[in-house]
Amino acid sequence: MHLEIVTPEATLYSGEVDSVAVPGVNGEFEMLKDHAPIVSLLKEGQVKVYGNIQLEEEVEDKFTKIDKGVSLAINSGTIEMNDNKIIVLAD
Repeated sequence: MHLEIVTPEATLYSGEVDSVAVPGVNGEFEMLKDHAPIVSLLKEGQVKVYGNIQLEEEVEDKFTKIDKGVSLAINSGTIEMNDNKIIVLAD
């Protein structure tokens, strides 16, 4: 599935991933391929991206390496998943 992480400053990531876990306002949840369409608000926490993640050099410092992926700290945001495409608008 395809993931885009966008902030007001730049697109931090755009590429294929295995799964994404996000800090939803009602608790953390994870999305895998073929997940039902969803739109949700995000709260402060970590967006965890799993898979063979290749980051651009200019944004590597914003991410933390975790087991089988990377993590990005956010203050808030929204997420939309539809047709195996996830868009995270992060603050």
